[in-house]
Amino acid sequence: MFRDSSFVIVSSFVIRISALKLGVIPGRATHLAGKKKRGQVGGTVYHRPVLCRVLSGLGSILLVSGSNTFAADFSSSVSPKEGWKLATDAKDVIIYSRPHADSNLKEFKAIGFIDAPSYAVHAVIDDFENYPKFMPYTLECRLIKHEGDAVIGYQRLSPKIVEDRDYTLRVSKKSWPGAKGLTYLSQWQTANELGPPEQKGVVRLKVCNGGWLLEPDGPAKTRATYSIYSDTGGFVPAFIANHASLTAIKKLYAAIRKQVKEPKYAATSPASPAPAKP
Repeated sequence: MFRDSSFVIVSSFVIRISALKLGVIPGRATHLAGKKKRGQVGGTVYHRPVLCRVLSGLGSILLVSGSNTFAADFSSSVSPKEGWKLATDAKDVIIYSRPHADSNLKEFKAIGFIDAPSYAVHAVIDDFENYPKFMPYTLECRLIKHEGDAVIGYQRLSPKIVEDRDYTLRVSKKSWPGAKGLTYLSQWQTANELGPPEQKGVVRLKVCNGGWLLEPDGPAKTRATYSIYSDTGGFVPAFIANHASLTAIKKLYAAIRKQVKEPKYAATSPASPAPAKP
């Protein structure tokens, strides 16, 4: 059983933009010259029905996705002095974004409350082997090895509209007690060199780094902070990828809130890193 993982599905992926251009999907997009219009990438205008389907497809898989310094200073801070700006204030989660150096793709940080103890939420995130059962489009998750205080694991995603995506991650974790209970910190970075070689027909994500900070807000509530930066695994216009990340993050919180209701997670003691297998 995989008892030390903290992987969260985090993936942006390539959309075949050429399929949206004039002559490929008639009536859906028009190739224009001159002044750009809303929804236009380069000289291509994406009409609302197509754009919504693209965003929905991208948002279905989370981006559980920086530079190697990303994990060096993880916190729940969203200070404007650090470049964070409010991206969306949804009912159950607030999402912030900021520019990332040398990229049009943004880095995201989300904060939301989950009605469960911090150790139970941590157990859901740690339940890596069962991701294919409750995380969207997860085809495979497996432990490769332990490496000191970290674990190395491989994950393959199978979106329905494009090629599969995969990556190998190095995950480190720590926890500490506080007045309201245990706080958990999980951080991961891409470690593809430690995983299986690239496969034909599967797109390898080169960057997929992020973290979870789970802070107790009483005996049965957790303040969950999620940070992510990822590449797209191919060419996806930045405005599509950034918008899709907002949808994906909301879906991630929804999936965890649903899964943590399973009795096995509530039964997990704070000293145990993962729930027993059903």
